[in-house]
Amino acid sequence: MRARSPGRAAAGRAAEALAARFLEARGLAIVARNYRCRRGEIDIVARDGTTLVFVEVRLRSDARHGGAADSIDAHKRARVLAAARHYLARAPDADAPCRCDVVLLDRLDAARIEWIRDAFSE
Repeated sequence: MRARSPGRAAAGRAAEALAARFLEARGLAIVARNYRCRRGEIDIVARDGTTLVFVEVRLRSDARHGGAADSIDAHKRARVLAAARHYLARAPDADAPCRCDVVLLDRLDAARIEWIRDAFSE
């Protein structure tokens, strides 16, 4: 895994904070941020009613290699799902319904957020 530059890391944190505020404004309750385990990471864990939501936040301001959605490949999905399974194995409400959402940004602007619910369903 390559190290992120301080500027990219700060932008990533800002994108995650913006996404959390966006989701809260739409009724989701933030349960955890930056949940990490050996196999992956979840940017935001939230509750949408009785549903536990694992949220991947992607900021891609340079579209030369594709947009934010293009950066979520099969490997990234597998890492998010592995982290979600790890989280659920330790959660008191592990039997709650779950879904994986994605919040996409092409800049740090709440008006330009794209929220995809249940993004990893097949």
